[in-house]
Amino acid sequence: MILLCGIPSETPLALVGERLAGLRDIDEVVVLNQRHVSTNHIEYHVANSGIAGSLTVDGRRFDLDRIQAVYLRLIDHRRFPELVNEPEGSALRSRVEIFHQAFIDWTEVVDALVVNRFSRQASNSSKPYQAQIITTMGFCVPETLITNDPELVKEFLRVHERVVYKSTSGIRSIVSELDDTAQAKLDLIRWCPVQFQRYIEGTDVRVHVVGQEVFATSISSAATDYRYATRQNGRPAELSVYDLESDVAQRCVQLAATLELPFAGVDLRLAPDGKVYCFEVNPSPAYSYYENHTGQPISTAVAALLAGLTTSPLPTASSTAATTIITG
Repeated sequence: MILLCGIPSETPLALVGERLAGLRDIDEVVVLNQRHVSTNHIEYHVANSGIAGSLTVDGRRFDLDRIQAVYLRLIDHRRFPELVNEPEGSALRSRVEIFHQAFIDWTEVVDALVVNRFSRQASNSSKPYQAQIITTMGFCVPETLITNDPELVKEFLRVHERVVYKSTSGIRSIVSELDDTAQAKLDLIRWCPVQFQRYIEGTDVRVHVVGQEVFATSISSAATDYRYATRQNGRPAELSVYDLESDVAQRCVQLAATLELPFAGVDLRLAPDGKVYCFEVNPSPAYSYYENHTGQPISTAVAALLAGLTTSPLPTASSTAATTIITG
C-alpha cells in the first residue's frame, strides 16, 4: 500500500496520485487528507521487534504494516480553515496537534520508503549548514556573509560590488539584489541576521533528483529570483529541458543521497567560467511548475519510486526504539 499525505488538490500530490493510478500491480493507494481533522486517527506500538498499529482515514482502518511507501506533502496544520474559529487549547485543536505529532513520529521510525522524512528535510532549515554539505560534493558556493551588522554588509558590498540577500532558514524568501532601496533599510537587520551572497552571473538550472534519476531544467529570466520574475521585471521566466553534464548529474544524485532525500530539488547556477554553483537543496520540491512547463515526467518518476519500480540509494529506517504506545 502507498500512502499520499497532504491536501489532495495540491498539484504535486495530485499528479503523483494520477500516475500511481495508471500503474499495475499496486495493492492500494490511500490519500490522507490533512483537513479531515475529525476522522484521521493513528495508534501504534513501537518495539525492537517492529511497529504494530493502525491508521484510520475517512472511516477506513489500515494496518500500518501494509504501508510500503509514503509521500509527504504536509502543510502547517495550525492554519487549517477548520480551526479558524477554534480557541487555543480547544479539544479539536489538541486532537489535530496530537495526531500530526504522532503521525510524523511514525514516519521517522517506520521501515518503509518515506519521501521525505521530516528529520531529513531539516537540513534546509539552515542554509549555512546545508552549504557545508554542498561543498563536499564539489559544488561552488558564493562568498557568503551572515550578519546583523550593517557596517559589515557595506564592506561586503564594497568588495563584491553586486550582492543578493535572502533568509538563512528554510522559510521561503524572495532573493533580491542589495540595491539602493535595500541599502537604505540596512539598519533593520539589527533585529535579525540576514544572509548576503556575492551575485553570480550565469544560467539557472533546477535539477530534480528522484532516486537515481535526474531531470534538469534551465531557466531564462532577467529577474534576481526567477520564481517571482513577473513581479520583479514584468515577464515570466522561460523554462526548457536542459542536458546536464553526466558528472554534474551524478554529483546531484550523491548530494541528495548524502542528505538522505529520495526526492530533491537542487538549485544550480552555471557560471560563464565553467564553475557550477549550488545555492540550496529543496527537500520538498514543488516540481509541478517545472513539469508543466517542460513536459518532463517528474511525477511519473516519483510514482515509480514509491511503487518500488526504481531504486532509491537510501536506506530505510530501522525500528529499534524502546517500547512505546502513541495514540492521536
